[in-house]
Amino acid sequence: MAAKKVLLLCGDYMEDYEVMVPFQALQAYGVSVDGVCPGKKAGDVCRTAVHQGIGHQTYSETRGHNFALNASFDEIGANGYDGLVIPGGRAPEYLAMDDKVLDLVRKFSDAKKPIASVCHGQLILAAAGVVQNRTCTAYPAVKPVLVAAGAKWDEPDTMAKCSVDGNLITAATYDSHPEFISLFVKALGGSVAGSDKKILFLCGDYMEDYEVMVPFQSLQALGCHVDAVCPDKGAGEKCPTAIHDFEGDQTYSEKPGHDFTLTASFESMDASSYDALVIPGGRAPEYLALNDKVISLVKGFSDKGKPIASICHGQQILSAAGVLKGKKCTAYPAVKLNVVLGGGTWLEPDPIDRCFTDGNLVTGAAWPGHPEFVAQLMALLGIKVSF
Repeated sequence: MAAKKVLLLCGDYMEDYEVMVPFQALQAYGVSVDGVCPGKKAGDVCRTAVHQGIGHQTYSETRGHNFALNASFDEIGANGYDGLVIPGGRAPEYLAMDDKVLDLVRKFSDAKKPIASVCHGQLILAAAGVVQNRTCTAYPAVKPVLVAAGAKWDEPDTMAKCSVDGNLITAATYDSHPEFISLFVKALGGSVAGSDKKILFLCGDYMEDYEVMVPFQSLQALGCHVDAVCPDKGAGEKCPTAIHDFEGDQTYSEKPGHDFTLTASFESMDASSYDALVIPGGRAPEYLALNDKVISLVKGFSDKGKPIASICHGQQILSAAGVLKGKKCTAYPAVKLNVVLGGGTWLEPDPIDRCFTDGNLVTGAAWPGHPEFVAQLMALLGIKVSF
C-alpha cells in the first residue's frame, strides 16, 4: 500500500513535462498518483503541449505526448487524497471555468492539504479564490490574474523559481521541477536518505524527450547532483529531443520535443567522479553506439561495477560496448536483436512498463516504465524516500 495518495488535475493541452515529470517521479518515490480530467474517465487520454522559449516574444507550442488518465474525475473526491498537483500549459484556461474543478480545489485548500501548482496552473487557484493574501509565483504572464485575485506576487527572477506559503507550493515553469517536487514531497511528510550521489546522463540529439527529463529531474528532486553530457557539446548547449508515442501505427510516432540543456562538457568531465550512469533511449543511441569515447565511458562504469540504468533504445549502446554478456535485460522490443547479438539474455517487456535489475544493471523498455526504472536505480544507489 502506498504511503501517500495524490491527485493530478489534468486537461487537454496541459504542458507535457508539467504533467509527466511529477506523475512519474512521485510514483518512483512510492506515492500513488491518480490523473483525472473533467469529462473523461480512466483509460482516456489528454493531449499535451510542448511549451518552450526559443527567442520569440512568448513561448512556442507544438504537440506533445498523449497522457493516459488512470482515474475518472466523477468518481474521485478530495477526501481520498493527501495532496493535489496542478500542471500548467493551456488546460488551466478552461479548467478555471469549471465549477466542479474549483469546488475540488477549494476542498483541498480548506482541508490544508498540500497543493502544488506550476506555471499557468495558478489560474485555477485564482479562480477558486484560494490565493487571497497568499504569496505566489507563476509564469510571468499569470501575474495580473494573481494580483487581481489578492495574491502577494513573488517575482520569478528565473524560470526555476518556487514559492511556499503554508500548504501552497507554486512554481514558475517546469525548470522549477526539482525544487517543486522536493517541496511537495516534504509537505506530504516525506524525507529522503542516501541522496548524496553524483549521476551522469549520456545524451545525444533526438534522444526521447521523457526518457531524459523524467529521470533527470526525478533524481535532482531527491537531492542528487545530476550532470548531462553529449559528445562534441559543452555545458549550456542543447540537444533537440524526440517525442515517441504509441498512436495506433505499426511502430511509434515521432514529433519534435523540448530542447534539453546540457550541464557539463563531455570532453572535460571526470567520469570516475560519478556514482551511476543513465542512458536515455530515442534515436540518439544508434549513432552514439558508433562513438569510441562513448563505448569507453560505458565500459568504465561496467568494469567498476557502478550502476548503469538504460532504457528503450539505450541498450543499443550497451550491446555495442560488450557489457551485456551474461546479463539479463529488457529493452524496446525492436532492440531485442541488439541484446541477443550482444550476448544478453532477453527478458520480454510484457507489459511495456516492466523494468529489470541484474547486478549493477537496470533496464527498461520504454518511458511508461519510468516509475520502476527510477525506483530500481534508487535501490542500487541506496536512496530511500520515507513518509
